[in-house]
Amino acid sequence: MADPHAFHTPKSHYTKDDLLLSSQGGYFGPGNAQLPAPPMLMMDRITQLSLDGGEFGKGHIVAELDINPDLWFFACHFPGDPVMPGCLGLDAMWQMLGYWLGWSGSPGKGRAIGVGDVKFRGDVTPATRLVRYEVSLRQARRGRLALGVANGQMFADDACVYLATDLRVGMIRSES
Repeated sequence: MADPHAFHTPKSHYTKDDLLLSSQGGYFGPGNAQLPAPPMLMMDRITQLSLDGGEFGKGHIVAELDINPDLWFFACHFPGDPVMPGCLGLDAMWQMLGYWLGWSGSPGKGRAIGVGDVKFRGDVTPATRLVRYEVSLRQARRGRLALGVANGQMFADDACVYLATDLRVGMIRSES
């Protein structure tokens, strides 16, 4: 297995193995962006990243999560009526925005700092096969505090089930 602490050249897509390496830290250099480890890692792959794509032409990221009935949250949310918690889909979009900031060169570790509006239009159930997240950057501010502001959508088998506006992630640098 590759060294998770070795700097990796940014690319336009990432496999599950890449994402797992990122969760160990150091993927974009020491002290920089990393994803959470399973089970909180809410994506299996990143299929697209760009600096100029998306709804606003300022960057975008697309990721996917394979759904199977054995995922940890179905057993507890809710027994007899299993659905993916809405907060996990929202967290996935924050994860993606923080990853995009690190991928695009912003130093520090991503931290969710807010969201404007969230709308839930449907559910992810054990019958769902694939979740796709699409996050479009509205603003990427660089400087002492790098900040990403984006809008996101989550699809369950191609039906839009979550909408989020003004997702905000800041890049926190260690003081050492």
